[in-house]
Amino acid sequence: MLTVQDLHKSYQVGKTTYEVLKGVTLQVAKGEFVAVMGPSGSGKTTLLNCISCYIPADSGQITLGQRQLAKLDETSLAAVRNRQLGFVFQDFLLLDGLTVRQNILLPAIIGGTMGRGVEERADQLCQVFGIAAIAGKYPAEISGGEKQRTAVARALINNPLLILADEPTGNLDSKSSRAVIASFEQARDALQATIFMVTHDSFAASFCDRVIILRDGVVWRVLARGEQDRSHFQDQLLDAIRDMGKE
Repeated sequence: MLTVQDLHKSYQVGKTTYEVLKGVTLQVAKGEFVAVMGPSGSGKTTLLNCISCYIPADSGQITLGQRQLAKLDETSLAAVRNRQLGFVFQDFLLLDGLTVRQNILLPAIIGGTMGRGVEERADQLCQVFGIAAIAGKYPAEISGGEKQRTAVARALINNPLLILADEPTGNLDSKSSRAVIASFEQARDALQATIFMVTHDSFAASFCDRVIILRDGVVWRVLARGEQDRSHFQDQLLDAIRDMGKE
């Protein structure tokens, strides 16, 4: 579904060049829930921005489905972002003047794909994520967890190939965080969604199928949950983070 091959990205500040990504290679399969972790400055957000093509990579390849994104022009990239990528942000980015249901439908409205089928999908997503009862409410009237579940539903309205989530639990308490992660699990299990999440939270990451740990712009370690329960996987993640600190 997603392949990143030998990705490099640097920033120029004055006469100094800062190399942020130093040859990142990874894959995410269809229907997989994958997290990226790493210390501040490891390149997590830069990697996410390169995958979404909001910033250009210096070299390397990013393939989504069968398309190499770096070869697309700006018009084609805009279409990919609207129809094949779904986005979930730390700050929700819901429009206060729209209801929950209208916020969910917004990408379809912008993309000109509105129709009965899309509206039925919005209603289905509201049911899947337990927000049908608040579909007519406005963002100011709902909790942080409900806002983020609305954002997840909005990311799925166009049935994208990939959801990119940037610290989706960063502004939430533990109860709301669990509800949001549950919504990602539901999206994967019920809708076969593919999710790529950047997080600093080992609790959130422990629900994923795999966790990719970045360090100094490279993939330092990849951990797979397999059949172990969530708490044991979180312990494994914390052990890896401690190992990184020792090195």
